[in-house]
Amino acid sequence: MYIEKVNSPADLKNMPVDEFEGLSVELRQTLLKKLSEHGGHIGPNLGMVEATIALHYVFNSPVDKMVFDISHQSYVHKMLTGRKEAFIYPEKYDEVSGYSEPSESEHDFFVIGHTSTSVSLATGLAKARDLKGDHENIIAIIGDGSLSGGEAYEGLNNAAVLDSNIIIIVNDNQMSIAENHGGLYKNLQELRETEGKAECNFFKAMGLDYMYVAQGNDVKALIEAFSKVKDIDHPVVVHINTVKGKGFRPAEENKEKFHAGGPFDLVTGKSKFDASRVENYGDLTAEYLLAKMKQDKTVVAITAGTPTVFGFTADKRMLAGKQFVDVGIAEEHAVAMASAIANNGGKPVFGVLGTFIQRAYDQLSQDLCINNNPALLLVFWSSISSMNDVTHLGVFDIPFMCNIPNLVYLAPTTKEEYFAMLEWGIKQTSHPVAIRVPFNGVVSTGEKVEEDFGLLNRYKVAKKGSQVAVLGLGTFYQLGEKVVEALKAEAGIDATLINPRYITGTDAEVLDELKKDHTCVITLEDGVLDGGFGEKIARYYGPSDMKVLNFGMEKKFVDRFSVDELLKESHLTVPQIVEDVLKIID
Repeated sequence: MYIEKVNSPADLKNMPVDEFEGLSVELRQTLLKKLSEHGGHIGPNLGMVEATIALHYVFNSPVDKMVFDISHQSYVHKMLTGRKEAFIYPEKYDEVSGYSEPSESEHDFFVIGHTSTSVSLATGLAKARDLKGDHENIIAIIGDGSLSGGEAYEGLNNAAVLDSNIIIIVNDNQMSIAENHGGLYKNLQELRETEGKAECNFFKAMGLDYMYVAQGNDVKALIEAFSKVKDIDHPVVVHINTVKGKGFRPAEENKEKFHAGGPFDLVTGKSKFDASRVENYGDLTAEYLLAKMKQDKTVVAITAGTPTVFGFTADKRMLAGKQFVDVGIAEEHAVAMASAIANNGGKPVFGVLGTFIQRAYDQLSQDLCINNNPALLLVFWSSISSMNDVTHLGVFDIPFMCNIPNLVYLAPTTKEEYFAMLEWGIKQTSHPVAIRVPFNGVVSTGEKVEEDFGLLNRYKVAKKGSQVAVLGLGTFYQLGEKVVEALKAEAGIDATLINPRYITGTDAEVLDELKKDHTCVITLEDGVLDGGFGEKIARYYGPSDMKVLNFGMEKKFVDRFSVDELLKESHLTVPQIVEDVLKIID
């Protein structure tokens, strides 16, 4: 066993280089065992095994500082820096984050989970080093997919004029989450085909020195390359050609599927969770849009590197043809492009995860909403119950999107309502529209829903009662139904139930009507409370005698939490809500 010998990078430096091949095999076996049982990022980590060994052999971490872009490929780095037990023992699997985490180790410098940031962060570390008169190496590790993000270009542009040590490792595995898109990748291909000798060289054009390593999974070749650039006195790019999913045949053959995922069978690679039988909004949306594209050639689906979030698997992307656009991991560009497509008579639909749309706040405000162009955004996985890594929380979209002028942000509660809103969002030409796609499964009532949402901010009173009114927004509408039932059963209160539908406005007529025979209004929203939907309702009732209770999540960063525990902490269980309501009306 080689892995037993390594508890820190210092142990690695004491090993003969000839043992690194065996160490690579053991690291992959350990990774695959955990990933097959626990899930996580598969392909990115399997492809970085040799490079990570070579980095820690050549450089002196944590004096020399390594910044992993996205950091979803840092599992081997963690194993080599004292955290291997979290990858070996099942009872310790959750003791480390899936991303870099300074609270875990002195070898991690930032909490990172979004893409294209490593070069910018590394330039900051290098600048501070130079100001202090220190001399450590600063290393940024960035994948070819991450190069499509605007911040990567900005970082490279600034790194080129730093005039001191900064080493940028470009891990080129010819993949993003799905395939790469954009003109840059033609040049990367040319560089690979000429082993770095092509006259046209993007990195040199940026003013950076350049080195190419054809065998990016050969630890000896990597050690040789990294040794040449160690302590260099100017910015340099080391371009390494690697295999995503290296060492696990299913991952090598199906790189998109094995970018990340849940538990799988180690022999066949088959997922241990059969999602094919579970109806989901991603697949339903892709099927709907493909049908719409056949009817209308101006409909175009847009993704920023995450096509399957709204169901566009490789076969569906092929069916869509030119009516599907993957802009790479570039949410800012996606929003601006969608705005301009709408401006010129097209019907763009941008599907994006809630955690990633926050990367494009300025474009939402400036390029889209000030211009009031009728683009449609579908915001997926925005919920307390979605991803629970601190870098991927889906709970901040309501406050930042519901307060942008001109934007109509809708919150459907059922399958029927979602598709009615989707139909209207594509047809209408008056507003930029976003739909917060439900995250509590596909709830179908069979109820026919009107497809015109043009009369803005009109809430739907689903059940008329008195004394207490429950406004259940989007995903939390079904929670509202349970609260109404519990109030009736436990206190004899015949509460009103309201489906607000619109996150971005208040319905004065409905809210004023409640004043006649209600003393308490409660709001339920699946996100942080500060600046959110509930506060709009509380502000509306401010000058009146109406009591308002807002239920949602406290404004804070949480990491690797239990959903049930967080809901309980936020008083978002039916018994807690009922108890709080009864206290305030008593």
